[in-house]
Amino acid sequence: MITIHFYLRFRSEYGQSFFISGNIPELGNGDQSLAVPIQYLNNEYWHGSIEVAKTSKTFQYNYILKGSDGYETVESSNDRIIDTASIKTTELQVMDTWNYAGEYENAFFTQPFTGTLLQHPQITGKKPKNFTHIFRIKAPLLTPVQTMCLLGSCPELGSWDEEKPVIMALENNWYTVHLNLSENQFPIAYKYGVFDTAAKTFGRYETFSNRTLHGTGKKQTIILHDGFAGLPNNSFKGAGVAIPVFSLRSNNSYGVGEFTDIKLLVDWARSIGMKLVQLLPLNDTTATHTWVDSYPYSAVSAFALHPLFLNLEKLAGAKHVKLLDGIAGQKATLNKLPDVDYEAVMTGKMAFVKKLFAVMKKDWLASSDYQKFYDDNKHWLLPYAVFCKLRDKYNTSEFDNWPEQNSYDASLAEKISSPAHKEFDSVAIHLFLQYQLHLQLQDAVSYAHANGVIMKGDIPIGIYRNSCDAWVEPGLYNMDAQAGAPPDDFAIKGQNWGFPTYNWKRMQQDGFKWWKQRFEQMGNYFDAFRIDHILGFFRIWSIPMHAVEGIMGRFVPCIPVFQSEFGEKGIWFDYNRYCKPFITDNVLNDFFGEYAGLIKEEFLQLNEWGNYAFKPAFDTQRKIEAFFQVETTKEDWLKQKLYDLLSNVILFDDTNNQDVSVAGYHFRIGMMETSSYQYLDDHVKHQLSELYVNYYFRRQDAFWKKEALVKLPALKASTNMLICGEDLGMVPDCVPGVMKDLGLLSLEIQRMPKDPKKKFFHPADAPYMSVVTPSTHDMSTIRGWWEEDRNTTQQFYNNELGRFGEAPVFCEPWINEAIIKQHVFSSAMWSIFQLQDLMGSDGKIRRENPNDERINIPANPKHYWRYRMHISLEELLQETAFNDNLKQLLIAAGRS
Repeated sequence: MITIHFYLRFRSEYGQSFFISGNIPELGNGDQSLAVPIQYLNNEYWHGSIEVAKTSKTFQYNYILKGSDGYETVESSNDRIIDTASIKTTELQVMDTWNYAGEYENAFFTQPFTGTLLQHPQITGKKPKNFTHIFRIKAPLLTPVQTMCLLGSCPELGSWDEEKPVIMALENNWYTVHLNLSENQFPIAYKYGVFDTAAKTFGRYETFSNRTLHGTGKKQTIILHDGFAGLPNNSFKGAGVAIPVFSLRSNNSYGVGEFTDIKLLVDWARSIGMKLVQLLPLNDTTATHTWVDSYPYSAVSAFALHPLFLNLEKLAGAKHVKLLDGIAGQKATLNKLPDVDYEAVMTGKMAFVKKLFAVMKKDWLASSDYQKFYDDNKHWLLPYAVFCKLRDKYNTSEFDNWPEQNSYDASLAEKISSPAHKEFDSVAIHLFLQYQLHLQLQDAVSYAHANGVIMKGDIPIGIYRNSCDAWVEPGLYNMDAQAGAPPDDFAIKGQNWGFPTYNWKRMQQDGFKWWKQRFEQMGNYFDAFRIDHILGFFRIWSIPMHAVEGIMGRFVPCIPVFQSEFGEKGIWFDYNRYCKPFITDNVLNDFFGEYAGLIKEEFLQLNEWGNYAFKPAFDTQRKIEAFFQVETTKEDWLKQKLYDLLSNVILFDDTNNQDVSVAGYHFRIGMMETSSYQYLDDHVKHQLSELYVNYYFRRQDAFWKKEALVKLPALKASTNMLICGEDLGMVPDCVPGVMKDLGLLSLEIQRMPKDPKKKFFHPADAPYMSVVTPSTHDMSTIRGWWEEDRNTTQQFYNNELGRFGEAPVFCEPWINEAIIKQHVFSSAMWSIFQLQDLMGSDGKIRRENPNDERINIPANPKHYWRYRMHISLEELLQETAFNDNLKQLLIAAGRS
C-alpha cells in the first residue's frame, strides 16, 4: 500500500470546505457526490490522506470547493495525474495549488488553443531511476521554441547558475522534471524560468518571488503541482471575422453560401493574419418550406445541420456528376442575385438531392463510416429524420395538429427506419443528407485547422416551438410560455422570440443531459462558441401566450412584490387600478385623438368605476392580432395603439387564483413611461418608483446568481470549447462576477456600454477575457449606425474619435477604419468584426448602400434573413491594397 497525503494551498474564508474527487474508488470513482473531504490545516493549507494499492492504475483527481452558501465549485482543470506504479516509497506527498477557473491561463487549455493556435515543443525528459521530487508547472503561452526550466539553491537545481538550468519536458499540460534531492539540506529555494530551445540559452525567470521547498522524511516522494508560472498571461491577442454561412458568395455558389465556401473564407482570413472565423447557427430551420425558415435561431432540431449549406457537386463527386446536368443555368441565375432567394435555393437543391439519393443509397448504407456516424448520433438523428418525414407528410411542423404520431414513439421510429419498411426512403433521405452535411462541414473545419484558423459557432438560447426537440421531450420545455427579451434601444417594445422557455428543474434531474449532448455536437465542428443571450441562464424574459409584444413579459424566475409591501410604503393596493389597463377619456384622447370615439365604440366597454375596459373579444394582444388578420382594411397603426393600450398597466398579476393578500405581483417594465403611472399622484409615483427599482435592480441579484450557478458550471465542465457569453441588454449585477469566476469571455460592444452612466464603451477599457466588436448580426453596421441618429454620431465623433467640429453626415472610409483600429488595439483577447464592417473601411470595395448590409432587425419578428456579400470571396482575395492594409494593422496591434 501507499499512503498519499494531499496538501492544498488555499487561503480560506469561514464556512468553506474542500473535497477531493478522482477516478479511483478511494476518491469516489468520478462521482462527485462521493468525493472525500479534507481538513483545514492552517491559514495556508488543507490536508487529507488516502491509501491505495501499489498496483493501482494511474489516476486523475481534482478539488471541489463548497462555499458558505452551500454551492460547490469544481476546479477548472482535470489534469493532475498520479502514476502510483512509479512511486517507490510508501508515502507520497502531493503539494497542490487551487486552480481558480477565472485565471486567464485556463483559457489557453481549451480546444482552440491546444488543438490549433498554440504549438509547444515536444521535449522529452529522462527520468532518473531514483527520484524524490517531481516538479510540475504550467505555462501555456510559451512560443514553439521555448520550454520551462528550473533553477535553485542546490547543485541539482543548478545553484542559480543560468548556464546550468534544469530543462523540463511537457507532459499532460505540465512542464515536468523528476529529481533526486535526497542528499541536500532543506529548505531549498527555487524558481521557474523560460529556456530557449533554439538558442539553447536561459531566457528569463518567472516574476514570482523565490519558491521554498521544505524537507520531508526519507521514505516520502514529493509531487509539486505549482500551478501557473509567473509569466505574462495576457499576451495572446487574436482577430476574427464573423459572417453567416448563407451570406458567403463564391463563384461556385448556388445562390447561397455553402460549407465548401468556408475554405475560401479561411484562405482570406489566413492571408491577413486572422485566427478565427465566427458563424451563425447552422441548424436546419425547415419548418414551412418558405422564406420564413430563413431565421437561423428557429431550428427544427438543435442538432441537425441545414440542407441549405450542402454543395451538390461535392456530394455527387466524379461518379455521379452527370446527374447534375442542367444545374449550371439555374445556379448561375441564383448566384447573380444580390440576396439569397431562400425558397428557390432550397427547392432547386432538394430536387437534385433526391436524384443523388436514389443512386447513392446502396453504397451509402453499406458505408462503415456512415454506420459509425449513425451510431454516434442516433439519439437525435433518428427522431429528426422521422420528424422531417411526418412534417412533409402532413405539410406542417406543428406536431400538435398531426392526425397521428403527435408525440414521439421510439419503437415506431425504429420500425420505419428499417430498410425493409415501405416508408424507409422518406426517412432515409434525411439520414443521408445529415451524413453528407457532416462530411462537408467536417472537411471545411479540418481545412481551417490545417491553416491555423479556429471556428467559432453559436448556440441559440431557445428552441423552436414546433421542433423535433419539443416533439421528442416536451417536458424539458415550458410550452405555455414564450421567451424573448425586454425593451432596449434596438427593440423598444421588447422582443418575442416565440420559443418555449426551459424547464430547468426537469433538465437538472438528468444532469442537463440534453445540453451536454448539444455541446458535444457543437464540439464536432467548433473550437469556440457564443452562448446566445447568456442572461437566460440567470433568468429568462417570459411572455404569456396571450401576448404578442415582448413588453408584456417579465423575468422568470423572479422574486415578486407582495401586497404587504405596498402597505409598508403607505400605498393603498388598488388591484384594478394597478393590474388592469388604465383607460380613461383623457388617455384615449392622448392615444387616438380624433379616433377616440370610434375606439370606444368598437373595442371598449364601460367598467364599474366609470372608466373603460376592453371587450372580451379584444382583451388580449393575440385576440387583437387575430382581428386585424381578418379586418385587413384597418390600418396597422391602430393595431399598434391597441397593443399599447393593453400594456398600459403598472403590475402583472401572478396570483394564480391564490389569496391575493399573499400573492406576488411583477412590475411592468418601463412602468414610469406609461400613462397609467403618469396619472398617479406624486406621492404614489415616488413610492412605486422605489419599489420598482428594488424589484428590478436589488432583490433579484443573489437569487439569479444561484440560478446560474446551478446550470453554468455543470455545462462548462462538459466541454473543452472556449465559451463566450453574449451578455448584452439588461444585465444583472451578478453576471460579470459569475462569468469571471467561470472563465467565460464577455462580449463588449462600443455602442452598448454596460455602464449606464456612459454613452459609449471604449474598446481600450475592455477586460482581457472578452470579445470586442463594433457590431453584431442583430445591429446595423458601422456605416448604417452612423446615419441613424445625428446627435449620437456627433457625440461619438467629438468624444470617442477626439475630433473637433461637425461630424460628417456619412461614415467616410477613414471613420470606419478609425473605429476598427480602436478595436484591434483593444486589451481584449479577441477582436471580431462583421465582414461588412471591415469592407466599409475601403471606399473602393464597400457596398454603396449600408442599409443593404444589415443581416437582422430584431424588432421585426418576420425579418427575411438573406444578406449576401456583394463581391465574391475570390474577388476579395484579389483586393491586394485592402488586404495588405488589414494585414499591417493586425501586425501592428499584435493580433497577427
